[in-house]
Amino acid sequence: MATILLFRDDAYQKETPAVVTAVTPEGGIVVDRTVFYATAGGQPGDRGTLLRTNGTEIPIETAIYGPSKVDIVHVPVGGPILPEPGEAVTLRLDWATRHRRMRMHTALHLLSVALPFPVTGGSIGEEESRLDFDIPEAGLDKDEITARLAEMIASGAKVSERWISDEELLANPGLVKTMAVKPPMGTGKVRLVEIAGLDLQPCGGTHVRSLEEIGAVQVSKIEKKGQQNRRVRLAWA
Repeated sequence: MATILLFRDDAYQKETPAVVTAVTPEGGIVVDRTVFYATAGGQPGDRGTLLRTNGTEIPIETAIYGPSKVDIVHVPVGGPILPEPGEAVTLRLDWATRHRRMRMHTALHLLSVALPFPVTGGSIGEEESRLDFDIPEAGLDKDEITARLAEMIASGAKVSERWISDEELLANPGLVKTMAVKPPMGTGKVRLVEIAGLDLQPCGGTHVRSLEEIGAVQVSKIEKKGQQNRRVRLAWA
């Protein structure tokens, strides 16, 4: 049974009641609904806690997609006594970590605006994130890019999501910026993330609601990874 992905509709929901639907041979816990983002698209799986009705707390190290790609497996820390299928539980996020990743993820979307080149890879972290670009010429300036990011963040533009059909995305290939990570298709609809007046692109990740939440970021390093590949790293200023 597919896990209901509550974070897709509300990235600010910090906890939810759920029912265990399965326990994997490796000790992962599958539930009917979750607020935990599962590792995908360069964004790590969420950490947090699973609370049992007997008061036991099971630390969750990360969340990943199961083999079917429609259920999310919550990976516990160590080897705790696991709940049984059918058991009611509560899932609670490590919200501080999630929110930092949300801020960073939205900042990376802005970086793709500041550098309008094909994106060949990326990674989101709590302290540092990066995007890799296919850029014909070098000569990127860290301070100039940082200033452009600060200008966009200062606008306080709103961030929202909406859905379009697979066919609409195929008819508008210019929406896709990433060359290495393709938008999740096959369910009939694709989620778009829009930064008002600045950016619109497919994305299944979690984002802040306003650029005001991001705070100050800076380009910490620019690396040459190939003849045309440049890795641009973002960190908190």
